[in-house]
Amino acid sequence: MTHFLIALGVFALVLACTLFGMYLRKTQPAQHMQKPSMKAIQLATGLIATLAALVMGLLVSSSKHTLDTVNNELVHNAVNFLQLDRLLQAYGPEAQPLRHEIIRDYVEAVDLLATSRRDETALLAGQDRLHRLGDYQVRLMALPVGNDTQRQIRDEAVKLQGAIVATRWLVLMQREGTISTPLIVVLLLWLAVIFTAFGLQSPPNPAVICALVLCGVSAAGALFLIIEMGQPLDGLIHISLAPLQDAVARLQP
Repeated sequence: MTHFLIALGVFALVLACTLFGMYLRKTQPAQHMQKPSMKAIQLATGLIATLAALVMGLLVSSSKHTLDTVNNELVHNAVNFLQLDRLLQAYGPEAQPLRHEIIRDYVEAVDLLATSRRDETALLAGQDRLHRLGDYQVRLMALPVGNDTQRQIRDEAVKLQGAIVATRWLVLMQREGTISTPLIVVLLLWLAVIFTAFGLQSPPNPAVICALVLCGVSAAGALFLIIEMGQPLDGLIHISLAPLQDAVARLQP
């Protein structure tokens, strides 16, 4: 909802700048609106528009990369979790209490991510939950070893739990997003200048106004995508939980 309101604010900004440009067009002396002056304005606007397009494209690409990275890591996380569960099953009765605790914690984490709500996903960063993750690895290393097979299983289980913890930290680090706020502010300033210039150069007829409104919607939509994909844990565009949910469904009693 917050991201949608930001996009709505961006649309209101560019629309207001367009109307301001049209107002300036009416108030300027006729000699200021002649062809040489308009040509200079078009060239200046073209330069700023090119810069804005490049930055916007880079931001969209960066946000998409963030979303894809987290999605790929979650796929590996689901695979590691299933492998860990199978190893603990094969280890013997000594590992079963710990196995059930790890499963319970994993299912709770998946349920929190499934809400796609910032206040719920923030619980994943709770100190108690993070302490338990580290404790699981210590308890895995402390499992009693009766033979070489158990030793190999224990060592592999410790590695897998370490990979699961690393993925959890990666997801938590991406919770607030990776998009630079100053970069977004500069982009908004460029858009404000561009749409003011559009209004200054455009006659206020219905066709032109409709085209400029569509341009404003497109710009706001691009900013919405950037912010949504840049914060992959919540919002309309978020990580796919299908691999994690599939891993939970494949658990054996």
